[in-house]
Amino acid sequence: MTARRVPAGIRSLLAAVLTLATWAAAAGPATAASTPAGGSTPGRPIPVLAYYYIWFNPTSWNRAKIDYPLVGRYSSDDTAVMSEQIRLAKQAGITGFLVSWKDTPVLDRRLARLRQVAAANKFKLGVIFEGRDFYGKPLPMAEVRASFAYLASHYGTDPVFNIFGMPLVAWSGTWAYTPYQLASVTKVYKSRLTILATAKQPAGYQAIAHLFRGDAYYWSSADPLHTPGYQRKLNAFAAVVHHNGGLWIAPAAPGFDAKKVGGSRVVPRRGGQTLRLEMNAAMASSPDAIGLISWNEYSENSEVEPSQLNGGTALTVIASIEHTRAPVVQDFDSSSPSGFAAGTSQFLTLGGLLLILLAGGFAVVLRRRRSTDS
Repeated sequence: MTARRVPAGIRSLLAAVLTLATWAAAAGPATAASTPAGGSTPGRPIPVLAYYYIWFNPTSWNRAKIDYPLVGRYSSDDTAVMSEQIRLAKQAGITGFLVSWKDTPVLDRRLARLRQVAAANKFKLGVIFEGRDFYGKPLPMAEVRASFAYLASHYGTDPVFNIFGMPLVAWSGTWAYTPYQLASVTKVYKSRLTILATAKQPAGYQAIAHLFRGDAYYWSSADPLHTPGYQRKLNAFAAVVHHNGGLWIAPAAPGFDAKKVGGSRVVPRRGGQTLRLEMNAAMASSPDAIGLISWNEYSENSEVEPSQLNGGTALTVIASIEHTRAPVVQDFDSSSPSGFAAGTSQFLTLGGLLLILLAGGFAVVLRRRRSTDS
């Protein structure tokens, strides 16, 4: 049988289809991480809780930023943005947000609005009480007590905040307070709130373990490939927290770059591989929850929210681990007069049209070839 030369038109179409197929395979979900044997209740999924910031005004995006959200340069007062963020997070398999909060009129209002949106979407919330000021100094104890009183009175019986039996509150900056100061708060509110410490070292938590229900370790700048003792530290933390009967929230981040806020450390994202490695390491420490760092910390570039530079890669990784379908970014832009942003859905639509055109062109070429052969 004499071999026939493949026409140039068919070769071009096949090359284009092969390129699209290769791209789709690379962008698809990866292998899911296994569930550890310890930590959380056997048979129940481990919650994934993303750190969430409500500090944003439209002018916030003008400083210390190299990346911006696909939903636009939003205000944290915008409930439409909150709805879209929760939709994306929930579809990716994220259980809830850990909301960074201080007791101010603006942040109280934003937390209340976020609570309404979360309740409507059956989405969980916890609170990260920011216990230090802008300069890293601990807040006055009168202010701390008033803040916990506010949370207990407003959300103490609210099912939206009930993640581990009672509303979850992690006290950021516990290392800046004396044990006596810590006890003056936790002993008063431990029957109404699940209060976690935020110790930076296992030994630091051991010293105050009797005052707290666990520890939420915020470690955004670690590199799973190059930070010495990375897995050992997570495992050591888990051992100390669980030995004292506490809840262990293990950290995982997609990358880190704080150069815009005076830092020098950079942890590359590696196309989603850094997040996958950190999620696997967190899961290997037998956590009661994963503390995903973060939904929208753009100053340190640890955001998993779909963004201009990183697209929806982080949520695709989370979705593959949580065995959900990666969310589609809708045509939504809070900062655009037209309400339109060229997000993932546009690229998917264009890709679909291209495939249709390729298939149609391929069929035409085949028909012409058959006519010539006959």
